[in-house]
Amino acid sequence: MSENFVSFGEQGAQLTYGSYLRLPQLLDSQHLESDPPAHDELLFITIHQVYELWFKQLLHEVSAARDAMLGGEAGGRLWWAQHLLTRVHVIERVLVQQVDVLETMTPQDFLEFRQRLAPASGFQSVQFRELEFLSGAKDPAYLKRFRGITPGEKERLDARLAEPTLWDAFLAMLRSFGLPADTDEEVSASLRTAAHDRSRYAVVWALSEALLQHDELAAHWRARHVVMVERMIGAKSGTGGSSGSTYLRSRLPVQYYPLLWGLRSEL
Repeated sequence: MSENFVSFGEQGAQLTYGSYLRLPQLLDSQHLESDPPAHDELLFITIHQVYELWFKQLLHEVSAARDAMLGGEAGGRLWWAQHLLTRVHVIERVLVQQVDVLETMTPQDFLEFRQRLAPASGFQSVQFRELEFLSGAKDPAYLKRFRGITPGEKERLDARLAEPTLWDAFLAMLRSFGLPADTDEEVSASLRTAAHDRSRYAVVWALSEALLQHDELAAHWRARHVVMVERMIGAKSGTGGSSGSTYLRSRLPVQYYPLLWGLRSEL
């Protein structure tokens, strides 16, 4: 038998399902704060940990899609950016649907442990802010509003503020096709050119639609989230000191790519 032969299965594997996935550590990461334990606190923790895992995956995919677009037409990786953004869309639909699971918790059940959460808040999700920054909605003021940010978290957010966004990469890709993209007016004109000559600029149009889909699904998640919060706590303030649903509703008009939305009025 060759020394390079790898044996799979129970007899030859050095890894097991549990050790590969680090299940002992993963399944020991849900620690309830309520005493006596509130039944639905485990659901609340699990849902939000799953969100953070998906945010990690989204950051992985969006970063790679951005890098593929930065290579431009000559880089030959635009098909890869399209593929990854399609995956992003599927994951984002899962994020929206996941709210349904959380809504099986009643307001009364949530109130059994809600006071134990303060001052923790979803507002403090660093990965979610990274995703917003990377998508194009950079907000340096968030770092000042974020109470209790750790040096490591600040370093990550500072890096996202400094690095190119998906939109920056899209503009670089436009230029690689010889389409002007130095001002909003030039970008709008280039988008109209691509829209009216889809045979020549097929990948440009496809990627613009992929970015718009990403933007739309992010809007769906924000809208679904605020309705869920209102259903759960009404007009109460958030555990982190925010105005709760009032703050969340103020975020509903956010658009990552207003020029792509504006294009619809110009066609």
